Amino acid sequence: MYRLEEKTFLLLLVTASLAFAWILWPFFGAILWGTVMAIVFAPMFRRLSGSMRQSPSAAALTTILIIIVLVILPLMVIATSLMQEAAGLYDMIHSGKLDFGLYFHQVWDALPAWIQNMMAQLGLTNLGAVQEKLAVGLRQGSQFLATQILSIGQFTFHFIVNFCVMLYLLFFLLRDGDALFKNIRKAIPLHAEQQHALFTKFTTAVRATVKGGIFVAILQGMLGGLIFWFLGIHAPLLWGVIMAFLSLLPAIGASLVWLPVAIYLLATGAVWQGLVLIAFGALVMGLADNVLRPALVGKDTKLPNYVVLISTLGGLQMFGLNGLVIGPAIAAMFMVVWEISSASRQEHRNDTDSL
Repeated sequence: MYRLEEKTFLLLLVTASLAFAWILWPFFGAILWGTVMAIVFAPMFRRLSGSMRQSPSAAALTTILIIIVLVILPLMVIATSLMQEAAGLYDMIHSGKLDFGLYFHQVWDALPAWIQNMMAQLGLTNLGAVQEKLAVGLRQGSQFLATQILSIGQFTFHFIVNFCVMLYLLFFLLRDGDALFKNIRKAIPLHAEQQHALFTKFTTAVRATVKGGIFVAILQGMLGGLIFWFLGIHAPLLWGVIMAFLSLLPAIGASLVWLPVAIYLLATGAVWQGLVLIAFGALVMGLADNVLRPALVGKDTKLPNYVVLISTLGGLQMFGLNGLVIGPAIAAMFMVVWEISSASRQEHRNDTDSL
C-alpha cells in the first residue's frame, strides 16, 4: 500500500504532466516534427560536432541550415507551384474544360462487350449514379480547394509560428539531446535492457519511416510527375504530389492514380501513351516500392508490410499528416513491448524451472 504522501505525489505528478501536455497541445505538430528531425539528423549533427572542435551550438546551427537548404526550401518551392497548378485545375473544372463525366463515358464506350456484360451482371451499369457521385466528389474537392485558397493568409501565419517553434526546438534537441535523453532514461522506471530496447526501437522506427517511407514516396511522386509531364498530361506536379502521398501506403500507393489514367489513355486511342505509362508505373515506380521500401523500412523496423500499411492508415485517420510518423512508431513500440513481455515471462519460467 502506498503511503498518503506517495499517493499525493503520484497524483501531483500525473496532474502536472497532463497540464503541461495540454499547454503544449497547440504546438503538437511543431514538437513532433522537431523531434523527428532531431532523431533523423542526429548522426549528421554528431559528425559536424566532431569536426567543429566539439562545438555543439555551431554544429546544431549548421545542421539546421543544411535542413533548411536541402529539405525545407525545396518543399516551399514545390508547394508554391502546386498551389498554382491546383488553382488552374480548379478553374478548368468550373469552366467545363475538364469534364470527368465525359471521360468516364469515353472509357465505358471503349470497353469490350464482354466486360460491359460482366459489369451489367454485377449491377455496375448505372452510369448516371456513378457520374453523379463523381460530380459530387469533384465539387466537394473544388470547394475545399477554394476554402484553402481564401484562408491562405491565416494558414501562412499559423505555419510560420509553428515553423519557428519547430526550428527553435530542433536546435536545443540537437545540442542538448544526449543530456535530455539521459534524464529521460533516469526518470523511466524500467530495467536498463528494457529502456535500451524501447528507445532503440522507437528511434529506428522514426528513422526508417522518414528515410524509407517518406523518401520512397517522394521518389515515386517525382517519377510519376515526370512521366505525366512527358506524356503531356495536365497538371503533372499536382498528380505527382498526389502520387507521393498515396505512395506512403505500401503496395497500392501510386497505382491508384497512374493505373486509371493509363486505362483512360488506352480506351481513348492513345495506345502507346497508355502502354508507356503502364510499363513505367509497373517497372520503374513499382521497383522503387518493392525494392527500396523493404530495404529501407522493413530492414530497420522488422515490421511486416501489412503492419506498416494498417498503422500508417490508422495514423493518418487519427492524427492527419502527423500520423505518417506516429502510426508506424506506435506499431513498433507495441511490438517491442510485447517482445519484452514475452522475454520476461520466458526468463521467469526458466528461473522457476531451475529451482
